[in-house]
This record gives sequence, C-alpha cells and structure tokens, in this order.
Amino acid sequence: MPVVGQFVLLALAWGSSFLFVKIGLESLAPLQVVWARMVVGAAALWLAALVARRRVPRDKALWGHLTVVAVLLCLVPFTLFAWAEQRIASGLASTYNATTPLMAMAWSAVLLPAERLTRHAAAGLLLGFAGVLVILDPLALDPGGDLTAQLACLAATACYGIAFVHLRRFVSPRRLPGLPVAVVQVTAGAAVMVAATPFLASPAPGELTWRVLLATVALGAFGTGLAYVWNTNVVAAWGAANAAAVTYLAPVVGVTSGVLLLGEPVSWNQVGGAVLVMLGIVLSHGRLPGRRPRAGSEPSGDERR
Repeated sequence: MPVVGQFVLLALAWGSSFLFVKIGLESLAPLQVVWARMVVGAAALWLAALVARRRVPRDKALWGHLTVVAVLLCLVPFTLFAWAEQRIASGLASTYNATTPLMAMAWSAVLLPAERLTRHAAAGLLLGFAGVLVILDPLALDPGGDLTAQLACLAATACYGIAFVHLRRFVSPRRLPGLPVAVVQVTAGAAVMVAATPFLASPAPGELTWRVLLATVALGAFGTGLAYVWNTNVVAAWGAANAAAVTYLAPVVGVTSGVLLLGEPVSWNQVGGAVLVMLGIVLSHGRLPGRRPRAGSEPSGDERR
C-alpha cells in the first residue's frame, strides 16, 4: 500500500478510536471496552509480525520496561478516556488527546536532564495549555461537558507523557524496530487485562449488539493494532517530523465523526482551544514558517498514539 494511503488510514484509525469507544460504551463498561481493545489489538499485531516475519524480543528487562509502558501508554489512559466518554462527547475527548505532544514535552523537561526547554518550546507549551483552558471554559455557567471527565482526559494524556519519557530512557536506546516493540507493549497490556478477566466478568450494562461488536473489533484491530504498523511505515518513509502531522488530523477526524455519526455538538471554545493547542505544538517544535526545528524536538514514531 502507498505510504500516503497508510498515513490516511492512520489518521482515520486514531481519530475514529474515540467514536468506537463511545459506541462500545452503549453495551459495555469502560474496563470491558479496554479489555476488548487490548486483546484484539494484540492479536492484530501478532498477525502483522508473523506476516512481516519480525522476531519478537525475549529480553526480560525489555518486557519489564514495556509492561510499565503498556500500563502508562495503554491501560490507564484508555480506561480514563473510556470512563470520561460516558460523560462527554467523543469529539471533545479526541480534542484533549491532541495535548499529548505538549504533555510529552513537559514531562521530558522535568524528568530528562538533557531535554531542556528552549524559549520557543516554553512559549509553545504556554500557548498550548492556554488552549486547554479555553476548552475547559472555566468561566462558563454550563461548561461543554462534565469537568471531572475533562480532567480525566488530561490525566490520560499526562500518562502518555510519562510513558514517552520511560520509552526514551529505557527502550529507545536499544534501537529496536517499531513493530516488535508494539507487539510486546500491547501483548503485555493484554496479558494484564486477561489476568483481570474474573473481575471484569460482570454482566455488560447493555445488550451486546452487532454495532458494538464491530466498533470494539475496529477499535482493537485498527486503532490499537494495525495503526502501529502504519505509523512505523510512515515514519520510515517520511521521517518523524512529517509523520507527526497525524497529530493535527486525528482530532479533526474525531470531532467530525462525532458530529456526523453521533450528532454531537461542537462549541466555539472547543474549536478555538483546539486551534491554540495545535499552534502551541507547532511553535514548540519550531515548525512555524521561517523557523528551523530545534535539535531533538521531533518525536519518534512510537511516541504518538
């Protein structure tokens, strides 16, 4: 498949994942949605690894580090987003997900001594988090969704940021291919969810419909499985900086799908805040016209959801 086709599929997969979560919640509890997402995602990645004939690492230390990453990059944030989407629109959740690069940069500056913020990076962070405040709209009498749920979305992206720091410090120096790393990471997360099955086996809140079943399969196979493969291929062909454009497209897909397929409303502050977040990301990575990117500012292919 052409790289541009994989890029489009990647944006669609990550952008629509919030729609699929919302549909899954029609019949399933949040943790049940996460269980299905991880197990189906792991199966899809193992199939991709077999087709590509990629060896999966067996190093125990690597599996340990990637289990930590699986908890911080998959289990906790996926659960927080699923819980939040019981209370807020899927499009709003996808908008908050766009803060992930900002969270990663902020945590890197705090936890990695070599990752010091430049003036433009700091300005980008301030602008991006100003956008978050606009989305939250704290002065409104009737905010665009449950405040606790919105804060849960931000807690989820904060987990992403910490996970990226762990990846950079303990996994990235090994210079392993993206697909085997993704297989280990998602498999470790799936194993945790399978071990927790007895605690999640209570009856689903609603009747399991074909709509819900197809949504959860798509969420796992595409949003948590094949998306990693497409992302790896796009980064290899275009470079990390150009591949990062998916960060800007995924929220557009998420909001649009929520409006068209679920009839979700979109408020002015959600759009305006999202624009500020995107501008903050662009500024923090030095990608404004006429400005050169700062050294080390480009995220790696495995450091985006």
